Amino acid sequence: MITLYGMGSPNVVKVYIALEELGLPYTVEPVDVFSGKQFDATFLKLNPNAKVPVIVDPDGPGGKSYTLFESGAILLYLAEKTGKLLPTETRAKYDTIQWLMTQMSTVGPMFGQFVHYVRFAPGGNDYSKSRYLTQAHRVSEAIERRLGESPYLGSAEYSIADIATFPWMRNVPALLGDAAAAKFPNITCWVKAIDERPAVKKALAEVDAVRARTTAFDKAEPAALDKMFGRGQFAAA
Repeated sequence: MITLYGMGSPNVVKVYIALEELGLPYTVEPVDVFSGKQFDATFLKLNPNAKVPVIVDPDGPGGKSYTLFESGAILLYLAEKTGKLLPTETRAKYDTIQWLMTQMSTVGPMFGQFVHYVRFAPGGNDYSKSRYLTQAHRVSEAIERRLGESPYLGSAEYSIADIATFPWMRNVPALLGDAAAAKFPNITCWVKAIDERPAVKKALAEVDAVRARTTAFDKAEPAALDKMFGRGQFAAA
């Protein structure tokens, strides 16, 4: 049985969804990141970069236990392990991988930084908020165009590219506002279709259960947030 280490952030949600879609048995070890548990020595042995998600697969390559971090790598691993959610035809396979990489390199970082400057940064960061909001809009526009050409991001079939991107795009109305979301009708339809998948419903319910067992960001101690974000006494400069 695979062990998933994580909490309720979008990068962890995608792994929940993949495990449910693939029908792989798993158990969850909550990592309370807003109280600093990702910096515990035990967790650092799993991921020296102190981030979730992490999986441990006791039936890894060669039948040996395998530990893996970084959500994109985890999705590729699970897809190849099962032979599902990643096309085998070369063009469709790399179309899927390029949109997976778009999520990893742009969607997650741009939306994540925007959220950081809105929720956690002190005042006087108008340039940063504007920059990351603009980049979030730009990548959303690219995804909107893609979904006007194809029912799913990678190809005609639902894949790990959709699973990776869905947890971010489902929050577009909350993050960018309803007026902005109205500009993305293809994304809205795509999100609704994925949201109705039984495996996704089950995964999101599991995420809610873990969130109830971990510290919410608005309840975090200031020192824990400082360490998490590398600021104050934890800043490099």
